[in-house]
Amino acid sequence: MIADNQTNMIYFSDLIRTDSKYSETCGQITKILDLYNVGYLFLDKTKDIWARDYMPIQVSEDKFIEYRYDPDYLQGDEKGYRDLKTYPDIVCDSINLKTTKTDIILDGGNVIKSKNCVILTDKIVKENRLVCGKTELIKRLEETFEVDNVILIPWDRESEYGHSDGMIRFIDEETVLIHEIYEPYKNIQQQLKQHGLKWEFLRFNGPKYNEDKWPYINFLQTKDLILLPKLNIDEDELALSQIQMYFPEYAEKDRIVLVVATQLVEKDGAFNCISWTIKSK
Repeated sequence: MIADNQTNMIYFSDLIRTDSKYSETCGQITKILDLYNVGYLFLDKTKDIWARDYMPIQVSEDKFIEYRYDPDYLQGDEKGYRDLKTYPDIVCDSINLKTTKTDIILDGGNVIKSKNCVILTDKIVKENRLVCGKTELIKRLEETFEVDNVILIPWDRESEYGHSDGMIRFIDEETVLIHEIYEPYKNIQQQLKQHGLKWEFLRFNGPKYNEDKWPYINFLQTKDLILLPKLNIDEDELALSQIQMYFPEYAEKDRIVLVVATQLVEKDGAFNCISWTIKSK
């Protein structure tokens, strides 16, 4: 499995550049990427900006897993829901990317990965319940992603999307960072412990478990850079200092950068959500 800290190329939906709602954010991001000489490209044929959710998952340099992207939150009867559904095979064809297909129903935003471990919320069990049970699903995920460990953590039922990338991130192969919102979820810690992982919490001042601060965990990470969402609140600097502490190899090279993310946060997303990162040859 290709971990985030091994990637060197970022793709964004072209909509983030052409839609006036996001163009200011796009300009700020690309300015930083240019400054740090990080490669990026834009994807045609997309229906929304959340590229992480529909683009394939890279297992090795030449192997990309294209899952069945059919999220329940785009299945409403109201006009417009289906119009927002991107078809991954069309996008992949546009960049001449060959993929290996699986019929597992999945959103890429629900996949947090290290080299040998994948963490997802157990919403994936519900999404695939008509095809297989939990035990078989875990086995299939291990085989598909070529990892020894698949960890299912409790789905935050207050979250419509049920994605793990708003909850938890890998610090290294042995440790994860959990947003403090989820400290009361003891089942998360139990699952991590069972698989030999340690954890730290991303903490903030003021009322504990303030959900308004969730975007900080949704940073964009490549091997050379971390883009940390800036919310224009006092906690921005506190978030930065903690990410610098937990990712010293980036901090030492001044490679952790705050970028304003309010345009994205208003639409319930942040930097990991809008990016598809790969290890390019």
